[in-house]
Amino acid sequence: MVIGTGVDITEVNRIRKAVEKWGDDFLHRVFTDNEIKNAKGKTFFFQHLAGRFAAKEAVFKAAGDNQLSWQDIQISNDAQGKPVCLFLNGRGKKLDAHLSISHVKTYAVASAIITEKT
Repeated sequence: MVIGTGVDITEVNRIRKAVEKWGDDFLHRVFTDNEIKNAKGKTFFFQHLAGRFAAKEAVFKAAGDNQLSWQDIQISNDAQGKPVCLFLNGRGKKLDAHLSISHVKTYAVASAIITEKT
């Protein structure tokens, strides 16, 4: 059963400016250690982060749970490169998130569909 859907678009430059202004404080507030480590290995670091940021926002909207925090959601990729959402810290135990992420030089967009685990 579908719980909700969400979509978000993020300006890559907005993420770049936040990292330049607040550095590691921003990164560690919004992203998990695994997400940061993974992003640092990417050629397009800020585009990658913007995609993850948009994905987290889309999941927040789709889940409709105002108790979820940035650190409760981790966006990674499976072996085939498909984006995957992991719920952390005991959150989202009964939820599955289905994601799509795309980015270009200036924008990143993500959509999420949240379903009940079967």
